[in-house]
Amino acid sequence: MSKVFIERKHISQQVLEQLKEMIQEEPYRRGVKLPSEQELSDLFQVSRSPIREALSVLTAAGVIESKQGGGRWVKDVKLVDMLSNLKMGLVSMEEVHSLLEMRHIIETEAAALAATRANERDLIRLETALLQFKETVQDETVIGSEADTHFHYEIVRASKNPFLVSSLENIGELLNQAIEYSLRFNVGKTEKRRDVYKEHENVFLAIQKKDASGAREAMNTHITNVRKKLGDTSLD
Repeated sequence: MSKVFIERKHISQQVLEQLKEMIQEEPYRRGVKLPSEQELSDLFQVSRSPIREALSVLTAAGVIESKQGGGRWVKDVKLVDMLSNLKMGLVSMEEVHSLLEMRHIIETEAAALAATRANERDLIRLETALLQFKETVQDETVIGSEADTHFHYEIVRASKNPFLVSSLENIGELLNQAIEYSLRFNVGKTEKRRDVYKEHENVFLAIQKKDASGAREAMNTHITNVRKKLGDTSLD
């Protein structure tokens, strides 16, 4: 196999595109083992860091998987079945990070506002959304992105600011895709799924106690963890 040379601009995104082309060709599309990180690093003439990031995108999208005994394998699925999972993979990581940065700005303050403005009906809706998300966490067969998105929406709704609500509604589909993309990293990882639920619960409890500062901090912790998980180095 001849070496593939990658431009230095947006390296991980270019590696991702090359990997997606690779797995659509023989022999990889039949579900065989991918080369190691070091072999891919040598092939693309880049460091292992962008290789690792691109592989994480494909793993989160359900295109490749790690198997017992080591190594990553292409899942034996039809390309048409991959397309919906690859939507976020077609978006650059810079755009994903920018979306999360916007969520960070909006939702930390929305949580604080919800703590001071939420009425009894809002709290009931929030608790119901939290319990629905908890059910998805306990069921390892589901990702739970819709329940997760709904919980975040109810927080913004409880802020009583129509412009914040409208902003979140306008990016609803993209937001759900981003949350699904993030949650896929936790599939099969019971403790991590429980940690995410606990972060949601901490936000709800602070809002329930009308603790604006606590709600802001709990949401800040939650979205910071999401951003770090997806490789946002601006937080380092």
